[in-house]
Amino acid sequence: MDQIKDAQVMRLIERVGEHYKTNISNRYIRPALLQLPLDKTTWDNVENLTEKFEQHRYEGFHLDEMYRQIAATARFIVATRRDVAPSLRRLSDGGASGPDKVLRDMAVNAFSANLELFANLVSELYNRVKDIDAINAKNKRPFYEQAPEFSDLDDLILNR
Repeated sequence: MDQIKDAQVMRLIERVGEHYKTNISNRYIRPALLQLPLDKTTWDNVENLTEKFEQHRYEGFHLDEMYRQIAATARFIVATRRDVAPSLRRLSDGGASGPDKVLRDMAVNAFSANLELFANLVSELYNRVKDIDAINAKNKRPFYEQAPEFSDLDDLILNR
């Protein structure tokens, strides 16, 4: 399977990871995320995409692994929209006070917008990977067309 070493893909993966760590899975939101009904494989793939960038910076990403990681992140986004975003204030209502309470409130208030920005970044990454896949496929069908679970990820990510 082809390895992706495209500079734009690498920058996008880095941005996805930074945004995830800072705005999605920060210390104020993470306890609510851990209640999501996602299997270990999905969590592992989300982690590989969002937190293990340095391991792949120089060797690149395998195309099939990249699609699996994007698909898992799409499932994470859908579950988070459905199960966390609507009730985040209640789920994250801890005993924080003072500056910690202000920071928690800021994270909670901005969460839905940050989740949509995260979804847009993942969608941009998915579309760039699809473009590379189509270019590298030459006279064959691109990988995302061969695996039906990868063909409609953009609709899933962007909630269409």
